[in-house]
Amino acid sequence: MASHRKFTVATDVQVYFCDPQSPWQRGSNENTNGLLRQYFPKGVPVDGYSQAELNKVAARLNGRPRQTLQFMNPAEKLAETLGVALTG
Repeated sequence: MASHRKFTVATDVQVYFCDPQSPWQRGSNENTNGLLRQYFPKGVPVDGYSQAELNKVAARLNGRPRQTLQFMNPAEKLAETLGVALTG
């Protein structure tokens, strides 16, 4: 984020940085860490997992229903928004 000023000028989007030692300012990050800990215990290197195993965990996490999406998963909400039927 060394170029955050250029980004802000180019996109007119403000960039905010969390204060050090303030995890409550990083809610999404902290939530993601908690979810990942369900699959990858702290202290266990992820290089011991195959790409297929990592992809499986990513699919599970990305496919979870979200309360903010009326309990749809992101793909379902996107399809609804675009008016497209999901197949699969």
